[in-house]
Amino acid sequence: MRLNQFVEELTGLNFKNVFNPYADRCIVHDLDDAPRRRRDSLRSILAAARERGVESMWIGRDLGFRGGRRTGLAFTDDATIGTHGERWAVSIERPTRGEVMHERSAGTIWNVLSQIKEPVFLWNVFPLHPHDADMPFSNRSHSSLERQAGEEILRQLIRLLSPCRLVAIGNDAARSARRLGHKQQVVQVRHPSYGGKKQFTAQIDVLYQLRFQGQLNSSFGVEQRQLFSRLRGDGQRPVRSDRGST
Repeated sequence: MRLNQFVEELTGLNFKNVFNPYADRCIVHDLDDAPRRRRDSLRSILAAARERGVESMWIGRDLGFRGGRRTGLAFTDDATIGTHGERWAVSIERPTRGEVMHERSAGTIWNVLSQIKEPVFLWNVFPLHPHDADMPFSNRSHSSLERQAGEEILRQLIRLLSPCRLVAIGNDAARSARRLGHKQQVVQVRHPSYGGKKQFTAQIDVLYQLRFQGQLNSSFGVEQRQLFSRLRGDGQRPVRSDRGST
């Protein structure tokens, strides 16, 4: 599949109570050409990732109203959109106006990514922003129908970029990654939200052999360390409990 075709298919997705950042414009926060900017940003990053190669694809659940709804990029808010572009050596135009909005998970993800040199591509099982009825600035989990559409897009993306490893952030992402990652190593980590920041950071630290200034603690014990050490070498899938889902 060509990059333009992929972006076109993504742009064509349409569901009730779902904001498609590549086709829809928010009258409150978006610039007039925001959808075009988000499509261009994604297309440029995809092209760079395909040319450079992708070591890992980090997969979350959905876009959130503080982050991906505005930027069109997974785990990326107004504050980190420039960093996301710089990581792939592409220029990204901010598609929103007004004050910079921060998303907590995006801040955590990019703090960790600043320590990782390997090419990491960020995505979600459902690549759009699902929200409650009549509440566009809310977050909800995607439905089963939305998940099916999202997994088909994700399947195409995996074929397009051929990542060596899928890092599933949270339970929902892990279920989808295990269904789709037939040729990739699949690793599940805790989602950084809902009190999961320290455990997420510790797991990524072990997975990428980083050292985050004493943040490793008893929440990530010897058994988990040994498991992730084995994962780095043998490609087995982890069996573990994780309450994070978004």
